[in-house]
Amino acid sequence: MSGLKSELNNKLAWPIRVGCHFLALVIFALVSTAVNAKAKETPEWLPGLLEKESITVVITDSGLGGLAVLADAAQKFRQHPVFKQVNLVFFNALFSDQSGYNGLQTREEKLAVFSSALQSMEDLYAPDIILVACNTLSVLIPDTDFARTSSVPVVGIVADGVELIAEQLQGEPSARSIIFATQTTVDEGTHKNLLQEQGFADEQVLTQSCPQLSLHIEQGYDSEYTEMLIDAYVDEALTRAGDIEGPISVSFNCTHFGYSMDFWKLAFTSRGVEVTEFLDPNTQMIDFLLPEALQQRYPASEVSEKMVSMIDIPQDRQDSIGRWLHAVSPETETALRDFELKPDLFKWQDLNTGTVD
Repeated sequence: MSGLKSELNNKLAWPIRVGCHFLALVIFALVSTAVNAKAKETPEWLPGLLEKESITVVITDSGLGGLAVLADAAQKFRQHPVFKQVNLVFFNALFSDQSGYNGLQTREEKLAVFSSALQSMEDLYAPDIILVACNTLSVLIPDTDFARTSSVPVVGIVADGVELIAEQLQGEPSARSIIFATQTTVDEGTHKNLLQEQGFADEQVLTQSCPQLSLHIEQGYDSEYTEMLIDAYVDEALTRAGDIEGPISVSFNCTHFGYSMDFWKLAFTSRGVEVTEFLDPNTQMIDFLLPEALQQRYPASEVSEKMVSMIDIPQDRQDSIGRWLHAVSPETETALRDFELKPDLFKWQDLNTGTVD
């Protein structure tokens, strides 16, 4: 895990687990040397986590975008048996099929509902770590009651996205990156602010909100309407960007957007714009738990996957996302189609005063 990622996650106030054993420190010394010579800081709980034989990882998102992270994690844990047994749980933190976190009236309500969901994850599954595969929810982590009181590490996806963008902009003053995200993520401005703190110029980072795109991707990631929406948002972003003289990268800062990669590529190539890199943090969120020095620690790893949701998952969404998952991890597709419907998964109705459209 790079020093930049570690620093950014410290800014996002990762909860810290202390009291690592001596053996864990030895393991981490191996890991930090073999994997990334640039690493300067690491969470105090990580060596102890890497020392475990069996771990439970809860991956959560306010919708189905985070299933891409689950699929990536499942395949990597199977290929690299760092742990003898890995229990993966996808926890759908969306609490209503009529409205989500973006529909809550205040930030305080978002914090209360999300903190309730995090507490349920701990109570039901006793995870060793929680991964928040959602940009909207990741920025809330440090301000939740759960983060202040629980010893369970909670890691968001924002730092991964910022790190990927920074790598593309580093040493290239003329380089620019376009961030495609939900309206809430754009309004929060966390990615851009963190990049500016790293010394990158404001004009190097362009943000483009994509209203309703995640919904239509869930309903049909390869549908004609999804293609039309992506084309429109790319056109809008490039129009605002004006003349681009240096290299340009594209960052997906909504976990859903990578499902429709072919449409993104087509939208740029059809306009004669060469993209140096399409950045999808979904594909690296789990990597810090798979250090190269430990990747053959066991002969094999037994990996289980399950999904739980308090709202029903319509068949069209199962079919859309399921088709995409099948090519990456058939076991993850099965987890989606066999998801556990649990209406009382976590409390939320008494924690908000109402929703807005």
